[in-house]
Amino acid sequence: MPTLLHNVLHKLTCDVLERIDTPAEYAAMVATSLVGANLAGHDSHGMIRLPVYVQAARAGRVVPAARAVVATATAFVATVILDGMHGWGQPAAHLATTEAMVRAQKFGMAAVVIQHCNHIGRVGEYVERMARANLVGLAMCNANPNVAPFGGRKKMLGTNPISIAVPRADGRPPVLLDAATSVVAEGKLRVARDKGVQTPSGWIIDKDGRPTLDPNDFYAGGALLPMGDYKGYGLGVMVELLGGLLSGMSAAFLPDYGKGNGVLMMALNPEAFMPLDKYLAQVELFCEGIKSAPTAPGVEQVLLPGEPEQRAWTLRTANGIDLPEATWQSICTLAAGLGVAVPG
Repeated sequence: MPTLLHNVLHKLTCDVLERIDTPAEYAAMVATSLVGANLAGHDSHGMIRLPVYVQAARAGRVVPAARAVVATATAFVATVILDGMHGWGQPAAHLATTEAMVRAQKFGMAAVVIQHCNHIGRVGEYVERMARANLVGLAMCNANPNVAPFGGRKKMLGTNPISIAVPRADGRPPVLLDAATSVVAEGKLRVARDKGVQTPSGWIIDKDGRPTLDPNDFYAGGALLPMGDYKGYGLGVMVELLGGLLSGMSAAFLPDYGKGNGVLMMALNPEAFMPLDKYLAQVELFCEGIKSAPTAPGVEQVLLPGEPEQRAWTLRTANGIDLPEATWQSICTLAAGLGVAVPG
């Protein structure tokens, strides 16, 4: 697999997006999101998405120059409705993050939904931003139907990620949960297909509802399975009812679904409940306790949620990002067609 430095991929992504009329500011946001996903080890939301994004813009599903706006600052002062204006999802999600942070710092908590919103990328990047400002962040969104309900065989739910981030003391990286409610994100199937490898058992079923290891069966009418059987199914349902319905994007399988991400973000200010330093001290005691737990055979140490991403970020920043050959070739073909120079 070719290995490329993150700054090289960032510039290439910006160049590609600007060629399809994306403002430079927004191109940089989307590029930071895609490359950042690869750096964090979430390849399903990384550079593999760039050709898909450009295809969506060419098909008119994304309006590259559109700018998200506050549609309604409701009578409930701690809630906001944003209109993504069918533009890139990442800038809309960052505006939602800012609105949630400002209101949580003033009112103790805040909630924001986004209408007419395209794919926002790795959800964890937004709650991490909240946590680094000493807020507790929560975000969720529904997505295109790719997951069968527990006991079913038809794609009806999105992968519907939920992400929560909690601040830590002294500038330590937040405790960060970022997980799909399906067994894996759909993008991991794209990665497996591009690598030409099978998926692990329990990820997908084929169009007849039978277990399969071939990622191509998913794209031929199969479906992803919920994480943890009925538990992940239940969480996925709740994301549809909250992120999907409250935002007005509707549920993934309903006729009026907006074909994007129905986003709900929330921010909580710990100082609304107790002094911040006391809360952060309790968080540190908790983290120290978890990490001191005796390990199972063959396990070096217990990791907190978010630590695998931190380790991947450090390693890949230093050594570069590996891309499957098929992924890299599709990006090169895309760039060449737009007259964008491809790094050697």
